Amino acid sequence: MLEKETSTLVLTGADVISIAERYGLNKLMDTLIVRLKRAIENYDTTITKIPIRDGFNYSGKNPGLVEWMPIHEKEKEVVIKVVGYHPQNPENFNLPTILSSISSYDTRTGHLKGIADGVFLTALRTGAASALASKYLAKPESTILGLIGCGAQAVTQLHAISRVFELNEVMIFDIDKSTMSSFKERISMLDLDISVQLATIDKIIEKSDIVCTETSIEVGTGPLFKELDNKTHLHVNAIGSDFPGKTELPLDILKRSFVCPDFLEQAKIEGECQQLKDSDIGPDWVEVLQNPENFLHVQDKMSIFDSTGWALEDQVVMDLFLDLAIEFGIGLEVALENVSDDAKNPYNFLLKAVEI
Repeated sequence: MLEKETSTLVLTGADVISIAERYGLNKLMDTLIVRLKRAIENYDTTITKIPIRDGFNYSGKNPGLVEWMPIHEKEKEVVIKVVGYHPQNPENFNLPTILSSISSYDTRTGHLKGIADGVFLTALRTGAASALASKYLAKPESTILGLIGCGAQAVTQLHAISRVFELNEVMIFDIDKSTMSSFKERISMLDLDISVQLATIDKIIEKSDIVCTETSIEVGTGPLFKELDNKTHLHVNAIGSDFPGKTELPLDILKRSFVCPDFLEQAKIEGECQQLKDSDIGPDWVEVLQNPENFLHVQDKMSIFDSTGWALEDQVVMDLFLDLAIEFGIGLEVALENVSDDAKNPYNFLLKAVEI
């Protein structure tokens, strides 16, 4: 076996940031959106298998979960993201709510090809997913974006959607006043010519063309708001519902909207779709992106993208960063796996050469 085929490319958090700086943040988001669009358009269940994510959740002093999201593309690779979600991280440990890593395995041999920080990659791909869903479901002339929740996810939601729509205003709300007041400074690197307005949830729902909900609301405490006045074409990217019993949107709004899940079976367990009957749920976004002409009418109606996170997104963003890492010579090649000189003897390293 060639040496290159036994090495693992490791991309640390610093490495993925170096790739983003070298490639350019806007170009990176644009490329990711294009690659994700192509992957969904070409998605074929006979070739690619994506099971519902699974994991462990726990309560106590530091409640949270650790779960794994696998995808298998036949004759190519298995990609697995392991993600930890701990809503008290920012306050208790000054860490992001979401910590994760993504690994890629060669299906010819099982060899670990690469492993990368998943924190930055997850934020990017979640933003790209919302931008792509909004492109197909929201009114093309949308100019006002509402963000309910101003944490890490809100930054990439705004960035991604601003690459697809000509936004002139973003309205923001967060229960943490410091998080809300610091948002404008935290997005300064995006260099957007856009008005940032602090607002109530009522005003955000009333005035926005597109709304993203990305909160750490606790199980059983939703929805974030009750029935409110809104534009007839309002599109919502519902990001925060990612756990059984955790929902952000009121049932009455869901029932009068076109609800499009990223991954139907998962959304029925963890997403906004857990509130609905099957008959209340529309086609998933694979069907929408593969047959866009059938859904143009939705752009004039209320629509909701139920985004619970899909392993195909992780595969796309991981492959992009591995490609760029190789192009730029960033990352560390390590011989992580114990590959013996004698494949049939794991103790081969103990044998002594015998002089004749």
